[in-house]
Amino acid sequence: MRKTALLASGAVAVLALGLAGCGSSDSSSASGDTEWPDEITISLVPSTEGEDLAEALDPLTEYLSDGLGIDVHGVVANNYAATVEALGADQAQVIISDAGSLYNAIQQYGAKLIDRDVRFGATTYSAVAYTNDPDKYCDDDPVMATYEASGIELSYCNGLEEAGASATGEGPKGIEHLADVAGAKVALQAATSPAGYQYPIVAMQDEGIDTDSDITQIPVEGNNNAVLAVANGDAEVGFAYWDARTTVTDEVPDIADKAVAFAYTEPIPNGGVAASSSLPSDLTDKLATLLADYAESSDEAAGVMFDLVGLSDWTTDTNEDDITRYGEILEKFSN
Repeated sequence: MRKTALLASGAVAVLALGLAGCGSSDSSSASGDTEWPDEITISLVPSTEGEDLAEALDPLTEYLSDGLGIDVHGVVANNYAATVEALGADQAQVIISDAGSLYNAIQQYGAKLIDRDVRFGATTYSAVAYTNDPDKYCDDDPVMATYEASGIELSYCNGLEEAGASATGEGPKGIEHLADVAGAKVALQAATSPAGYQYPIVAMQDEGIDTDSDITQIPVEGNNNAVLAVANGDAEVGFAYWDARTTVTDEVPDIADKAVAFAYTEPIPNGGVAASSSLPSDLTDKLATLLADYAESSDEAAGVMFDLVGLSDWTTDTNEDDITRYGEILEKFSN
């Protein structure tokens, strides 16, 4: 059934091109777009695990099917790279994926970025430099600000946050203090980690640090362990996403004293949604709007969205420059 639908839409596209090449009249719809396919497939990597993935997807695909008036199917990918492969093979026409995969889909297959992920009101986040030696890395006394996602008060210096306010996590800020890491032990995550390695390495190098010889790299696995390395004194500085300290508060209740945030890197983009260039633009426009409205469509939808892909919303404000910059950094570390 699906193969037939795809072949049919492909035939329409070929016919349209043929007619255009012969100088015949336009076979597109009155709005200037080609005929919509009978069905589309969305590939995504869910946050949920277990045997109920299909059930978890159903509310979203039913909502989109009703809104678009065509069948929308959801398929689960094993990893983000697999979503790009599915798009390239036309096994999926829409992907919900991470920033790196979106960049690859755009570069390799001409995909169109139609939505960006929103987590707690933001489409980007910063890598954070934490230290157990604020006297060395802070120009001022650390202040406490609230991380609203968990309601926890945490410590910040160098003007990163306003005392008593809600923390924003917006960078870059305090970057000049990364020049002080020369000679220090620095906890870094795997080279594939944007917040735990890639953006911090670029930021330190921009401040004149030779990250191969000027620092002692302390390898850690995971954002929580980067924070723990600082709290336990195994490293003087550590990098993780904003604000990874909330993941270790049970183990280290006084984490705000033992790991102070002193610098934010430039923004790292959240992922989002990309659509195949083969889809009509009025379809992708409608799809983008439906996705942006999904979390507000019902209390159930908001819960499904957070449980399924770990998001609070989508937005049509795509700001593709964020994704392009991310791709530049990815390429820097591709070898």
